[in-house]
Amino acid sequence: MDMPMSNSTMPMEMQMSFYWGKHATVLFSGWPNNSVGMYILALFFVFSLAIKTEILSNQPLVKRGTSPLKGGLILASVHFFRTGLAYLVMLAVMSFNVGIFIAAVAGHTLGFFIAKSRAIAVANKENQESSSATLKI
Repeated sequence: MDMPMSNSTMPMEMQMSFYWGKHATVLFSGWPNNSVGMYILALFFVFSLAIKTEILSNQPLVKRGTSPLKGGLILASVHFFRTGLAYLVMLAVMSFNVGIFIAAVAGHTLGFFIAKSRAIAVANKENQESSSATLKI
């Protein structure tokens, strides 16, 4: 069965199984345009989008004592950007290119590591401060 024709009268082709190679369409028609350099740029782009998505998903963004209205607006705006980035990563992975898939998974993993290591560092700092405060008393 033929794919429907687009406005440019060229048949639209879409890969429907995982494949490896620079011949991909990632997010935009004609990008990365079968160029190795642009394919590597697409890999880094998806990688950075995935990192940003994970960092926004795992960082506490509202400090204690913030007003509920201000805190809600901050969280809603961060949710807006996080969801948009997550959908862009998902659409990129739907190109079924193995390199893009690996870049997305690696980006999510590194972003999770960065966010959680920061959270552990903050928790350790708070524990040290609270234990030193109890020793002074």
